[in-house]
Amino acid sequence: MSVLFPKVKEPRKWDYRPIYYDPEKEARKEKQLARLHRGTFREEHEKNMTTLRKKQQSRLIFLVALLTLLIFTFYVLL
Repeated sequence: MSVLFPKVKEPRKWDYRPIYYDPEKEARKEKQLARLHRGTFREEHEKNMTTLRKKQQSRLIFLVALLTLLIFTFYVLL
């Protein structure tokens, strides 16, 4: 059969999907890219250090308040 009727591959079909401008999709893409954009290493380091300092300061305030509360309770009970 293949001698008389050889198999010939069909040419690839043309599959065209037009691209339309979607302003909402473009806005979402721009917002996502803006969110992913970061500053320099120095800016990131400074931001991380300020958050770390705030965390340490709040922890210190909490411990001082707890210590004063414990001292006050021992003073009242004894």
